[in-house]
Amino acid sequence: MLEYFALGVLIFVGLFLFYGIILLHDIPYEIAVHRNHPHQDAIHATGWVSLFTLHALWPFLWIWAMAYREDRGWGFSDGHSPKSHVVHLEQQVAELQGRIERLESAMGTAQNRVPTDNLGEGI
Repeated sequence: MLEYFALGVLIFVGLFLFYGIILLHDIPYEIAVHRNHPHQDAIHATGWVSLFTLHALWPFLWIWAMAYREDRGWGFSDGHSPKSHVVHLEQQVAELQGRIERLESAMGTAQNRVPTDNLGEGI
């Protein structure tokens, strides 16, 4: 009877370790899902590959998953959200287009004012 109990304990411990390792390797993926990471699928696939590389990739997965947050992106900016950068760039483009239009209209009026009969005389 004790032999069957020991066999049951060994099977339970084996299953517990098997599922525990799988759950451990899904932690970076769960972090990526929680943070709405753009590379969720790549992190999940690399977590499975890490099972076969003796867990060598797992610390890098943890760092990769933790490096991104939806509110601040990758964290390499000056504190502004990526959306505010896009709005700022759109404003700059609109301002530059306005300046170009003003310069083109000024050049067009300046060309209309220059007399064309004296252009070749000073050379």
